[in-house]
Amino acid sequence: MYSYIHDPETGGLLLTDVLSSNSKEPRPVYAKELDILGFDQFWTYEKQDEAPYLWAEANYYWYRGIRVAHTTGGSLYEKPSVVLEKDEHGHEALPLGSTLQKIDIARMVEKNRDMIAVIEKTTTKKIYDVYRRYKDKLDCFHVAFSGGKDSIVLLELVKRALPKTAFLVLFGDTGMEFPDTYDIVDKVEEQCKQDGIAFYRAKSRFRPEESWKLFGPPSRVLRWCCTVHKSVPQTLKIREILGKKDYTGMDFVGVRASESISRSEYEYENYGKKQKGQYSYNPILEWNAAEIWMYIYSTNCPINKAYKKGNSRAGCLFCPHSGAKSDYFRFVSYPDKIDSFINIIKQSINDKEIDTYIANGGWIERKNGRDLKNNPMKYKEETNDKDLIITINNPATDWREWSKTIGDIPFDYSVLNSEEETIVTFKDVNKVHPKLKLLKQVFHKAAYCLGCQTCEINCKHGAISFSNGFSIDNCIHCGQCHQIEEGCLAFQSLQQPRNGGFVMKSINTFADHAPKTEWITSFFENGNDFLKNNSLGPMQIQMFRRFLNDADLIQKSSTTPFFDLIKKVGYTSEIAWALILIREVHNNPQFLWYVKNLHVNEMFLCQQVISMLESLSISEKNAHSIIKAFKRLCDIPLGTKIHFGRYAEEKKRLSAIGRTKCVVADARIILYSLFKFAEACEGYYEFTLSRLMDFEVESTGVSPAEIFGLERDELEQFLHGLARNYPDFISFATTHDLEVIRLADDKKSEDVLTLF
Repeated sequence: MYSYIHDPETGGLLLTDVLSSNSKEPRPVYAKELDILGFDQFWTYEKQDEAPYLWAEANYYWYRGIRVAHTTGGSLYEKPSVVLEKDEHGHEALPLGSTLQKIDIARMVEKNRDMIAVIEKTTTKKIYDVYRRYKDKLDCFHVAFSGGKDSIVLLELVKRALPKTAFLVLFGDTGMEFPDTYDIVDKVEEQCKQDGIAFYRAKSRFRPEESWKLFGPPSRVLRWCCTVHKSVPQTLKIREILGKKDYTGMDFVGVRASESISRSEYEYENYGKKQKGQYSYNPILEWNAAEIWMYIYSTNCPINKAYKKGNSRAGCLFCPHSGAKSDYFRFVSYPDKIDSFINIIKQSINDKEIDTYIANGGWIERKNGRDLKNNPMKYKEETNDKDLIITINNPATDWREWSKTIGDIPFDYSVLNSEEETIVTFKDVNKVHPKLKLLKQVFHKAAYCLGCQTCEINCKHGAISFSNGFSIDNCIHCGQCHQIEEGCLAFQSLQQPRNGGFVMKSINTFADHAPKTEWITSFFENGNDFLKNNSLGPMQIQMFRRFLNDADLIQKSSTTPFFDLIKKVGYTSEIAWALILIREVHNNPQFLWYVKNLHVNEMFLCQQVISMLESLSISEKNAHSIIKAFKRLCDIPLGTKIHFGRYAEEKKRLSAIGRTKCVVADARIILYSLFKFAEACEGYYEFTLSRLMDFEVESTGVSPAEIFGLERDELEQFLHGLARNYPDFISFATTHDLEVIRLADDKKSEDVLTLF
């Protein structure tokens, strides 16, 4: 809500009455973190954990209003390096040998008391208001408790806002929590019992050491763990508590917008986005970390000791979304626990340099089951003329049971079953019904289902059950069990690349010769003559041709109809460069990497980007080339016209890069991008708005929202306008609480270009 400043008097923070547009997410730094990083070789301090000494903002450390140090580098096994800040005279900002004073918590709280009271009153009123509006409509309210700082504050606020019997508290025990988290949970559970508040724990039927082997280690893209170890057991537990499968409840969640770019797009209240058929409310959405810590200190809420050991978050202990520096803190503090997960990765992954692969974070980039040991191909698709043939080896479940979820199938197909194999043949696939996608998902489920119960909890009507074996009864074909990407979490995580041998394309496609504005101007003014006669060197023309080829502006040594279109709309126009960007993202792996890894409106230090690229086994030299190429792309109309990205320099040296929200000057650009997305996704012309906003799903198609940095409401407005103005190309409607986009299956992306 409010911004803050550092307070030299107390060593703490001072909230201001200025609304904050962003937050640096400060956190208190205790002696244990100082010890881990080796600060004791610079300064002296008492080895106690009752009060912190410094504040950290990302990798920068502040002491009583002075920035005194920052860290660089670090990995799972390597300690980050500490760099002491200098003053204007070149001396250490905090002299060596200084004795650190503890932050005066009591005085800091007193100075902020009025602001804390305002924040608390505003938030508890919101909680009570939403409770009052829904209390006669819902079956229950519950606080999603994790043991982290945000959920501790959330619970305290709900306790102050609502009657003690109006809600329950549910801890989703993933089995992968910090050891210190369990201590906090025990304390909070005991306090809830004393207060007369119902407290429950929910746990998956799978132990983590089982699920990591069954599904393969989780990754940034393959986040099956959140569903299997959190959403599923929590929903099943509430069904058990209430004694009904079709309950409708509201989940109070401690999500904050300032935590990440994706969470900055969250709304206070939503239906069905966190859990199918359920409401969620995010009371502390606008709080920043300064306010969270201030509230904890002012109310004497318990503090998870994981934070005192340098961890900025206290979620799962070994998470693919934690950074290299966080991994080091966790490994130092909980080596045995971390080693147990590392051993699973070593047992699961085929890689000759497995230790390097793990240390550099290679495991978190897994996108399919290609590199998993003991992972035979169970599902294969082949095309024979116009026929599609699916072969399933040793199916895990009966496809006929899953087929009940899609009702009548309005096209012919044949199935040959044997004890070890199922062969499915679809005739004339080019003319087949859109239900083909759903039926393919049926066979995905049949091949790989591990009984994780995700489909069961998505079915609010209780038609799917794994209680006494797998069965489906009284299905109403609502389609909720098909909203899982690819139809099955296990299929998504374990599937082999469909071309039989995926080879990662080189990301460094431009070397040190990304396009320049003068090259682009000369090309568009001279066309084919430029390709035959230009002043570029051999490497320059080779790399520029790559750019032009991937944009489909040339084929071999001639310009294309797309080149003619760009000339027609104006090669310096916003429309032209938006269309070029779409093609580059779908054809060029370097553009794709930028879009997938550089989140919009977030600046990345060059060293961060190098670390990200090195985790993909890209050399430091090539990583520098990829970063320099981004700068050049920002200097051509891609950056100057549609604002693809920006960069920062210090003393004429590139220091940071980041993507920015692009200009979309015409709705037809989005229509073109939607068709390119659909064609890349094997021609699936029907999908939901939620799918377009989910950027973590592995997909060969890239959503226009991700390419251009659009928020949900912006994309929704485009969709409504397109459906109204171009009904022959697209429809947009709400079905079963889902916003469904249908593209005309007799149209192609090239047809959209004729509209310009």
